[in-house]
Amino acid sequence: MSHGNILTVLAGMAALVLIHACGRDAAPQASEQAEAAEWAMPEPGVATAATEAVNAEVAARLPIADETDSENAQRGFLAAIEGGVIKDDEGRTVWDLNRYDFLEGDAPASVNPSLWRQAKLNSIHGLFEVTDGVYQTRGYDLAVMTVIRGQTGWILVDPLLSRETARAALTLVNDTLGERPVTAVLYTHSHADHYGGVRGVASQEDVDAGRIRIIAPDGFMKAVTDENVLAATAMARRAVFQFGRELEAGPAGQVDSGIGKALSTGVIGLIAPSETVREGGETKIIDGVEFEFIDAPDTEAPSEFMFYLPSFRALHTAELATGTMHNVLTLRGAKVRDPLAWSKRIDDVLLRYGDRSDVVLASHNWPRWGADNVRAYLERQRDAYRWIHDQTMRLANLGYTMPEISEMVGEPEFMGTEFSVRGYYGTVSHNSKAVYQRYFGWWDGNPANLFAHPPEDEAKRYVALAGGAYKMIDAAGRAFAEGDYRWAARLMNHLIFAEPNNKKAAELLAGAYEQLGFQSESSIWRNYFLAAAKELRQGAPLSNVDLGNRDFVSAISTGDYFDALASRVNPEKADGDHSVNFDFQDTGEKFSVFITDGVANPRPALRDDAKVTVRLDRADLDDITLGRATFQSKLLDGSIRVDGNPALFVAFLRSHDQFDPNFNVVTP
Repeated sequence: MSHGNILTVLAGMAALVLIHACGRDAAPQASEQAEAAEWAMPEPGVATAATEAVNAEVAARLPIADETDSENAQRGFLAAIEGGVIKDDEGRTVWDLNRYDFLEGDAPASVNPSLWRQAKLNSIHGLFEVTDGVYQTRGYDLAVMTVIRGQTGWILVDPLLSRETARAALTLVNDTLGERPVTAVLYTHSHADHYGGVRGVASQEDVDAGRIRIIAPDGFMKAVTDENVLAATAMARRAVFQFGRELEAGPAGQVDSGIGKALSTGVIGLIAPSETVREGGETKIIDGVEFEFIDAPDTEAPSEFMFYLPSFRALHTAELATGTMHNVLTLRGAKVRDPLAWSKRIDDVLLRYGDRSDVVLASHNWPRWGADNVRAYLERQRDAYRWIHDQTMRLANLGYTMPEISEMVGEPEFMGTEFSVRGYYGTVSHNSKAVYQRYFGWWDGNPANLFAHPPEDEAKRYVALAGGAYKMIDAAGRAFAEGDYRWAARLMNHLIFAEPNNKKAAELLAGAYEQLGFQSESSIWRNYFLAAAKELRQGAPLSNVDLGNRDFVSAISTGDYFDALASRVNPEKADGDHSVNFDFQDTGEKFSVFITDGVANPRPALRDDAKVTVRLDRADLDDITLGRATFQSKLLDGSIRVDGNPALFVAFLRSHDQFDPNFNVVTP
């Protein structure tokens, strides 16, 4: 059945559904029925004519047929993991590239053709030779693992997200190139997809014995803690949307993540660095190989470095220059990044290494070979971030606000032909907003926006102003029929926040989000829109949040743990003052927490005036953090002892909130 026929069949039903959902007492007149029929929505998963037209325009405007990236992505292929499937020790699948077998031929109407092209490229997987002695495993997690031949073993760069995928990638390397020990692991930056698989390629015992060096940029552990402890719950919830974790892979679902296919679902671990690259960068000899490190903090990550390998004439740009425009502020939430510093760091390596590099490779996507190509690639990457920064600031200083600038800043001409700076991950739109936020904050300077009502209160006022739910739905339906899905979404978002149980509003909002997702060139915009549509139609998923594992939790410092605990204090529950000492028997660490007026202040020392002292092992705290035990169970089995009034310790514990990992995002 054609799209037109589907719309015709649904049109007659839509008017009746609309009347029922809005609670009208009487049926509309014939003219009203005809008007309602004009904006009947397609079945879920079907692209509208307006979406088809938008995507067709993209295909006509960009050189989609250019095969250069495809040739680079396949260059140097040596071997692949059979079937593209990786399983854990229990036989559970943690990675399956067969999900993406649908990526053949031209893009369907439900996928932006530029994103479809990128998705096909990111599906190319295997072990690849970059140059003699430098290899990459690609397509076995969101990130790429680089493998460098040292004098005695393998130097691994960015060991993926999961223990299982990293282990499988290293097995592929050893089976293909000959088995060698791992002598060093480098984390280029502080995002989990670049260190989480370390336990699949290294052990704490080997690191402690000096057999394996773990090398990271300056400030690495603080950056890891900020994202994965302090901001963990909210960031994880939003990451479900960004990466489409609850979406089925397919033409109407998740197709890619821009910088790679998806996140693996194995065990995430961490081994703290045994050494860091000092601020400003330095040269190190690692297993006989010279590394010239370029410090790049507050660019793509708060803690990050690039490096140059003189003996291989190879430049590794970490995540500062990949096969897509990156995020100045990622949709999952993070500290806003500095695109000016980002651009300058790329220019630094262009000046220092552009004429000395035969290849440039990164932590995502595929390399570029040839000095001319290396320089051109770095120039475009540099200019993309500089463009967004400078044009945002120019327009801001002309008096334009964040949403105005995001519409005005546009793309430089070279983005029309250079795919490595297309918005498959970040976009000009939300990156320009991030630049504005970095300099000016959340407020646009308009007093009307300084003290606005919260979303639910404001939504009810908008619905009343519109004349009620029926009129608002009708206006949104007309916008949908005209292909103005942005306006339809705004209207229905107000109505959902005013009337969370309005099924017609949810249906319309989901439909608008879906079409916006189908049109999105950015993989994470697509994922976010489609995940939102799914939640509106089916409800939020039940908790599937992994509380972590001992390998990861034990690497977090005790001081950072107490800082995170302090962020859970609920002033309404914290009656009076609470002063508690924590004396760790296994590590010898001593901490105190003093709560007064709803504010907690941890200190790395015991307080003389504390009314309660808790004696425990750090391992006990790890068990509680992982949800494998509670303070109560540890008290009962004697693992934890309390000196002083136990009731005061119970009151201390009750003053902390428990976070719901599945809090609402698209509904109130």
